[in-house]
Amino acid sequence: MKNNKKELSPEQNLELISILKVRFEKNMNRHKDLEWTKIQAKLEANTEKLWSLDEMENTGGEPDVVAYDKKTGEYIFFDCSAESPKGRRSVCYDHEALEARKEHKPENSAVEMAADMGIALLTEEQYRALQQLGEFDKKTSSWITTPADIRKLGGALFCDRRYNTVFLYHNGAESYYAARGFRGALWV
Repeated sequence: MKNNKKELSPEQNLELISILKVRFEKNMNRHKDLEWTKIQAKLEANTEKLWSLDEMENTGGEPDVVAYDKKTGEYIFFDCSAESPKGRRSVCYDHEALEARKEHKPENSAVEMAADMGIALLTEEQYRALQQLGEFDKKTSSWITTPADIRKLGGALFCDRRYNTVFLYHNGAESYYAARGFRGALWV
């Protein structure tokens, strides 16, 4: 059972690291030149990040390492589930959009959920980089970080993959659909 301090027990840390290691080893194409022992050491030194990775895992994101940032010395994890994470669908874009709905409000928004989880929504560039590692969102779609000028006018952006092509679309930020969620990124 998680506590309100947003940390896992030592047993939960070990279990999550084991899950991440298995996923890392099964998907070497996502991180060709990275070594698991270095990633594990980084995770063990940053246990607060394990809580966020556990949230990603528990909502169906299947987080995996996709890159190493040489400037910051951090490993970058993205949600790598085949479809938009099941536990993060049927949400509008942000709190402002949620409050703007007069009726049939969703339970949450993508931006708020990501913040609560300690992760960031993927940008368009990150989403397209993810799609270079496999085929994602062939039946679903995912909200992405929306530029302020678009959001100010009431819109929000989302992406998916259809016809072997990554598409960028727009929608009213207050809209939500059973097949639209969001993917996150975490730097460790």
